Amino acid sequence: MDERKGRLTRDGIRIHEAADFAGMRAAGAAAAAILDDIGQHVLVGQSTAEIDRIITQMVHDRGLTSATIGYRGYRHASCISVNHVVCHGIPGDKVLKDGDILNIDVTVILDGWYGDTSRMFVAGTLGRKAARLIEVTHDALMAGIEAARPGNTFGDIGHAIQTFVEAQRMSVVRDFCGHGLGRVFHAPPNVLHYGRKGTGPLLEEGMFFTIEPMVNLGRPETKVLADDWTAVTRDKSLSAQFEHAIGITATGAEIFTLSPADRFYPADLRPA
Repeated sequence: MDERKGRLTRDGIRIHEAADFAGMRAAGAAAAAILDDIGQHVLVGQSTAEIDRIITQMVHDRGLTSATIGYRGYRHASCISVNHVVCHGIPGDKVLKDGDILNIDVTVILDGWYGDTSRMFVAGTLGRKAARLIEVTHDALMAGIEAARPGNTFGDIGHAIQTFVEAQRMSVVRDFCGHGLGRVFHAPPNVLHYGRKGTGPLLEEGMFFTIEPMVNLGRPETKVLADDWTAVTRDKSLSAQFEHAIGITATGAEIFTLSPADRFYPADLRPA
């Protein structure tokens, strides 16, 4: 099987076959299991480079391939985005301090299929404002997934996320978006996390893509640092992100990247 099988919509979005769901399900579970297991290593005093080293070893030990090592010159098996880093944070010498929040994003390849997911973690004690930001970001993702069903549009997904977040007096990042995937890392469509109902391409059974809203406590504007990867909030406010890869079914959406251990939103990140 290859990426050419199935058909393309007029917007260039691939419609996958029913058998393809099994491949995405396995790849998504593999990526999610790595995030399940890395949580115990997110500790005060730990460096993000060491977390990435452990992830790299996990990928190797499980017979997987990292999709990010070598991608456009990137050299790591994860992106680790701490506090006001919105996305694409590069692992390095930064040592985690008490109360730091971080998104860890992992993409692996299994039998040619891409599993792509990210979730939030905390080092030490979680602050009240950060906990609320994480809760809103998680629930915004789930609102977007709820809107992902045949007959709706991609604008419906973005509208669901944006209206939910803004009602909590937070902001949705507009500079980055979700994307199609399958046997390729990035493909049409661009999945915006804001928008108007009824706009954009129609959702059809067999579409595979990520939804990965980035939510800021402050304003939505971002900037990319000189390394050409790391995106941060312009106002230095905290940012959070959750990401699932999904496939559109006849009745809704199947989440490919569910946590095998039910740790996608860990108990210690839930508000009391």
